[in-house]
Amino acid sequence: MRRITRIATVGIASAALALSATACGGKKSSDASSSPSESGQKSAAIAYDIGGRGDQSFNDAAYAGLKKAETDLKIKGAEAEPTDGEGEADKVQRLTELARKGNNPVIGVGFAYAPAIKKVAPKFPDTTFGIIDDTSVTGGNIANLVFNEEQGSYLAGVAAAKVSKTGTVGFIGGVEVPLIKKFEAGFTQGVKDTNPNAKVLSAYLTQPPNFDGFAKPDLGKAAALGQLDAGGADVVYAAAGLAGSGAIEAASSKGKWAIGVDSDQYNQAGLAKYKDSILTSVTKDVEDSVFNLIKSVQDGKPTTGEIRYGLDKDGVGLADSNPKYKEMADVIAAVEKAKADIIANKIKVKTAP
Repeated sequence: MRRITRIATVGIASAALALSATACGGKKSSDASSSPSESGQKSAAIAYDIGGRGDQSFNDAAYAGLKKAETDLKIKGAEAEPTDGEGEADKVQRLTELARKGNNPVIGVGFAYAPAIKKVAPKFPDTTFGIIDDTSVTGGNIANLVFNEEQGSYLAGVAAAKVSKTGTVGFIGGVEVPLIKKFEAGFTQGVKDTNPNAKVLSAYLTQPPNFDGFAKPDLGKAAALGQLDAGGADVVYAAAGLAGSGAIEAASSKGKWAIGVDSDQYNQAGLAKYKDSILTSVTKDVEDSVFNLIKSVQDGKPTTGEIRYGLDKDGVGLADSNPKYKEMADVIAAVEKAKADIIANKIKVKTAP
C-alpha cells in the first residue's frame, strides 16, 4: 500500500546540502544507461537542476543523498543532467526514460521539474516521483520535498548584521522567483531585527524565463563586486546556485565576508581557495531528503505528499565550520537565540520581502 504522509517537519540524520553545476550529456552514478532489470539490482534516479552536478551546492547535495543510498542501501544510482536552454519537453523525456528503466524513486532536483512530473507521474503509478522545492504538483505517487529556507536565511541575516562594520550587507538572488525571494525575505528580516539601521542591498541576476542566474559564476561575481565596491557592503549572501561561487570569489578578492548557501560551502573542495572568506552557510538537508525518500521506497512504504524540513529538526540551519566564525561568541549567541525564538514561534519569519 502507498502511504500518504503530510508532516510539518522531518528529523534528519545529517545536514549536508547543495545546489548545482554546469554539465551536459549524462554523468552517471554507477551506470545510468543500463536498466536495473538487466542486473537485477534495485535502482533510484535523480534528474539534476540547472547547472547540473558540480555546483558545490544544491545539485551536489542531491548527489550526496544518492551516493549515500548506494552505499547504505546497496542500490544502483542513476543520474541525468540538464542541457542548456532546455524546455519542458526535454524534462518530460528525461523523467520518462528514467522511469521506464525501472528506477524507483525518480527525483527531480528543483521546482523547474513540476510541470514535467505532473505529466509523467500519472503514467507510472507504481513509481514514486520526488520533487525538491515544489508543492504545486501533487499526486498519490508524488513526494514534495520542501524546506523552510527563510528560517535559515534569517539566521544568516543575524550573523551578517553582527559582523558588518559598514552597516551595509548584500543579498544576491539567482533568479527572481518565489523560492529565492524566501531567502531574501528571511535574510533581510534577520538583518533588520538585529540592526534596524542596517542597509540591505538586493539584486537578482536574471528574470524568468531566463534561468542563467543559477548557472553562471561571472554574473554572481559582477553583482557582488557592485555591492562591495559601489554599495559599500562588507558581507554578501548569494542564493544563486553555481552563480553563487562567483559572489564568494568576489568577496574573497576584496577581503570581505561571503555567506554560502544550501551546502556547507566552507567544506566544498571546489571553493577551497576562498574558504577563509566564507563566514558561514545557510544549509538545506537536501542530502537526507533524497536518501530518506529512496529508503522509504526500498522499505516498501513510499512516503508521498508534503515532507517539510524546518529549523526545529535541523532541516535548515547555519554552518559553523569556519574556525573564525566559531571564535565569534557574540555572533553565535545571537544566532542561537534567534534560532530558539523561531522554533518557539516567538519570531515569525516572512516568506516574501
